[in-house]
Amino acid sequence: MMFFVDLLTNLFLLAIGAIILAIIVMFVIDVSQTTDAVRRNYPVVGRFRKLFSTLGEFFRQYFFAMDREEMPFNRAEREWVDHSSSGGDNTIAFGSTRNLNPVGTAIFVNCPYPVLDEHADKTPAVTMGPQTPNPYTAKSIINISGMSFGAISKPAVLALSRGAKEAGCWYNTGEGGLSPYHLEGGCDIVFQIGTAKYGVRNDDGSLNEDKLRDVAAHDTVRMFEIKMSQGAKPGKGGILPAAKVTPEIAEIRGIPAGEDSISPNRHPEVDNNGELLDMIARVRGITGKPTGFKTVIGAYGWLDRLCEEIHARGIDSAPDFITVDSGDGGTGAAPMPLMDNVGLPIREALPMVVDVLMRHGLRERIKVIASGKLITPAEVAWAYCAGTDFVVSARGFMFSLGCIQALKCNKNTCPTGITTHDKRLQKGLDPAVKSERVKNFAHKIEYGVNLIAHSCGAKHPRALKRYHVRLVQSDGKSVPMDELYPTVEPTNAVAAE
Repeated sequence: MMFFVDLLTNLFLLAIGAIILAIIVMFVIDVSQTTDAVRRNYPVVGRFRKLFSTLGEFFRQYFFAMDREEMPFNRAEREWVDHSSSGGDNTIAFGSTRNLNPVGTAIFVNCPYPVLDEHADKTPAVTMGPQTPNPYTAKSIINISGMSFGAISKPAVLALSRGAKEAGCWYNTGEGGLSPYHLEGGCDIVFQIGTAKYGVRNDDGSLNEDKLRDVAAHDTVRMFEIKMSQGAKPGKGGILPAAKVTPEIAEIRGIPAGEDSISPNRHPEVDNNGELLDMIARVRGITGKPTGFKTVIGAYGWLDRLCEEIHARGIDSAPDFITVDSGDGGTGAAPMPLMDNVGLPIREALPMVVDVLMRHGLRERIKVIASGKLITPAEVAWAYCAGTDFVVSARGFMFSLGCIQALKCNKNTCPTGITTHDKRLQKGLDPAVKSERVKNFAHKIEYGVNLIAHSCGAKHPRALKRYHVRLVQSDGKSVPMDELYPTVEPTNAVAAE
């Protein structure tokens, strides 16, 4: 017995000695270094500042932040997506926790005689590129926005692809090229051509027409989207850290493995409206499929000039769609100055683009796709009121996969396996299980938007108009959206054509 007592005593003294030695070593290091003033002035103790700052992020999320306080998405939004994706009960009790007073809050105008379920219409389909050899007709009101293989993992791509097939929506590849995992699920695919032209590039970064034809040869690749800019980093190309450029990803993209993958901040061959239309015509001519472009709206006079150029060339020269991204969009990695302060949010940009197209008589020819923080039925319904034809979401579907907003997308340490290529972390993401959640989320969005539409007296989401929603103003009163953005008629010259 005494032997064990002596052993424990010796171990305790050894542990105390080791702790004291570690403190002495840290003390010497802290007072000797010159890079951290806090540690130099407060040796050892100053180290706790960084620890508490790191832990504070998690304590705020789980213990201290209110349900509607967090950014970019709050707990109420994340939990709605989680409950919807799991197929569970996503109703709430006792009253809304949302403050309806902030400027811009959308309040939908319910009518006294809502549409009965048996009198509702199925959402009509919309066709893009009817003049192309392979037009694309889709009725989905929510689709998966661009998330590339590389930015997200193999199991995440598989789950999204399979889920999109089950939900009947499309999946945008993002700028990282077409992988086997996009194709495996069998869903409709929108192939995005980023500024680096990953997957369809020559070694010098120019467009490789043969590779483009190979991509278009897949029946499930239905449209092509030329990415001019994205919401989180307008004026800056894609950023994929070297740790995430695996040999497989490098091969698909056509770049060296293990090196940072930095895209140009625009397409080198597109420097004006005419060259943009030239590129659209080139891609559409090679693929025979609908082609449009994605952009963030900042300056907007160029849109009017683009429409004038389309009329000068002929209406067939128009893009088949424009994807309008929000200045508060998301991404795996972006410079903070661009993410925080560049580009108009979707609330201002979407009605602006729709009105420009209306003014130039091109609204029927060019379809509009809205993107950017639209992850709940109310936000999606607002976009349809504003005049969009489709809504796409990336982060909403990431939440459906199990994203916990850890904000580690650029670190290759995502704890849910979505944005990492660490095999150990990817094991937590089972594509068979998560694809079901993707399908559930898409269906719950559609169900919720239909609820709002029927309450407003519209028979389906695409029948929603601007007068169906009011927006709160600085004086606390709400104003109908159609007063803030009145109906735009084509100009005399356009109407006379």
